[in-house]
Amino acid sequence: MATRKKKDAAAKPVKVSKAATLRDKDVAGLQTEVKDLQKAHFGLRMQKATQQLSNTSTLRVTRRDIARAKTILAQKQQETQAATKE
Repeated sequence: MATRKKKDAAAKPVKVSKAATLRDKDVAGLQTEVKDLQKAHFGLRMQKATQQLSNTSTLRVTRRDIARAKTILAQKQQETQAATKE
């Protein structure tokens, strides 16, 4: 019977979350990211409507990416408003 080799934990690359990369962007960059994601989501919806979309889980992923980007955008806008009030 063959034994399996354990993977090294150190060998795995560090996965940077999508939110961390979005937090590095400025407000204008986040706005363009939201627009791009919305266009991509629209295209996927059209593919689904015409029975061309084989992997429907991408709709969920893009919808959540849009929500993530909008949340970080709102947080950054609140930070700038709070900084201008002081």
